[in-house]
Amino acid sequence: MFKEAVANSLDANANQIDINIFIDSFDKQETLRIEIIDNGEGFTDYRYNKFCELLKVEENTHQGVGRLVYLSYFNKVEVRSLYDGQLRTFTFNDSFDENNTDMSLSQVSDARQETKLVFTECSMQRLSSYSDIMPERLRQEILKEFYPRLYILKSKGNDFQIKIKIDVPHRGKITVGTFETTITSNDIPDMSTVKIGTETIDMFADSYMDYAIQETENFSATFLMTAFCVDNRTKVVDDIISLENLPSYGYNFVFLLRSSILNGKIDPSRQNLTLNDSVLKPLKILFRKKIAEIIENQLPSVKEKNNRTKESLDKTYPHLLGYFNKDEVGIISKAKSVEDAQKLFMRDQKTILETQSLDDEKYDKALDVSSRTLAQYILYREKIIAKVEQYTAADSEADLHNLILPKRSVLKDGNMDSIYTHNLWLLDNKYMTYTTAMSERTMTEVLDEITKKANDIEDDGRPDIAIIFSDNPDKAEDGSVDVVIIELKKRGITLAKTEEVESQLQQRAIKLLNYYPNKIQRMWFYGIVEFNDDFRLSLENREYTPLFSKDYLYYRENSWKKSLEDDTKYTVGTYILSIDAFIKDAKAHNEIFLNILKEGFKQKTD
Repeated sequence: MFKEAVANSLDANANQIDINIFIDSFDKQETLRIEIIDNGEGFTDYRYNKFCELLKVEENTHQGVGRLVYLSYFNKVEVRSLYDGQLRTFTFNDSFDENNTDMSLSQVSDARQETKLVFTECSMQRLSSYSDIMPERLRQEILKEFYPRLYILKSKGNDFQIKIKIDVPHRGKITVGTFETTITSNDIPDMSTVKIGTETIDMFADSYMDYAIQETENFSATFLMTAFCVDNRTKVVDDIISLENLPSYGYNFVFLLRSSILNGKIDPSRQNLTLNDSVLKPLKILFRKKIAEIIENQLPSVKEKNNRTKESLDKTYPHLLGYFNKDEVGIISKAKSVEDAQKLFMRDQKTILETQSLDDEKYDKALDVSSRTLAQYILYREKIIAKVEQYTAADSEADLHNLILPKRSVLKDGNMDSIYTHNLWLLDNKYMTYTTAMSERTMTEVLDEITKKANDIEDDGRPDIAIIFSDNPDKAEDGSVDVVIIELKKRGITLAKTEEVESQLQQRAIKLLNYYPNKIQRMWFYGIVEFNDDFRLSLENREYTPLFSKDYLYYRENSWKKSLEDDTKYTVGTYILSIDAFIKDAKAHNEIFLNILKEGFKQKTD
């Protein structure tokens, strides 16, 4: 509504416009009253007749329906216009027509040129926000809408002033915002103009960009405007450049695209461009590219920041190397850069998956896409490792347990559907190809799963994690299996509690030995605990051997009987490793994979 009123004032060649807003309190929108006063040519017979004839315009830069916007917000608009010694008054409402009998025209001695519109009987249910009628907000909106026209006025040496004021007798506790502000020719910077080559879109189009990069004296928040000039007004296009890539304070950036391609390409509401995507998308790309070129030339610090952004994206998303648009990284938002690159990657994935046969080129592409998919998964692992690294004595055993394999869960067959359900790779990559993985299930359930039948043994002991591998998954009922048992202990517990891990592993081993070697052909036992010097001494006194690791890892082959009645002793290997070794070893293995993949992508994109 404000924009339409200002547009009409400017059409009438006004250079002084006052917008006075009255509201009793911000929660009483029914009391909203607005006065718009200008010194334009007024409602002469010609202009009044134009006002009466909706949809009738004399040039394609006007839609002819703007005044109807008034009635979307107010039921009544009173008009009082002085011009050439005459006074015209009338009321614009739902019953208005060109033969309006309420219109009055009389001779007056007042030589002023002034038109006043008074908007009353607000029809809005409620204000979406009190900031919608605050002067500073309206100032920004008017500037964005009319930059081209105001710039033309200034360039012709015509001074102007648009004053915006609000009167709120009962403000309550609301103190945010300025209650009076102005727009003058001083607010419109001198602008430079460059030609933009749009021949690939329209061979005969003339396209130019007017721009200004201005440092502000008060070091206020950076103002950015990117817009298309359509019919002497602007249509803001917000997805051209992101504020996050510019200095946060102290600058005004204005970029206006003028092109014959845009003539008349906006709907009657002036809200939506009517350009086809086949024209709009390449036009935005050319506009963005020219803006990036100018900003980087004038502000070297922005260029340096953009280079850091590119390096950050390559490091954080190596699987998307080669998919980032180098001309747009650091101009559009970082999130949008990633989103666009991801879409291109997914498009290539889809193409390869739908291909019936692979020629040499598509085969190479399939290898590349597969490598990137693997890299994406390795990056997921990196996030998991970072989370495990934060594990402290303040965290529970369950926190670590659930990261490896959620408590009480049972996973089958190691298929790709469960790849993000567990993190057994933290122990070793080979444990990803399990037949069954069980978390905190009873030994009875573990034995039933190994033998594929119910057993008479009742054992409510719960190993933290049990992993079962079949040597012949297609004949699991007849074949033998390998078994891995893992016991965990949290950080910060006593030596006595830490040493319980070996006893627990022994108890699990004895139960399993009853099925060795008929159903179980190999077994591995792991204890993951926090180490200190006392615990290391305890292990070495029990003849555990230290093995190579990023931290502490000890191994011992124990000779255990499976029952009192059977004197046969079986060799059972037991690994005791520190939580830090568990984390650091996993990290080292993951980094090897990631670095190999990164190097491969770099070679392809260089």
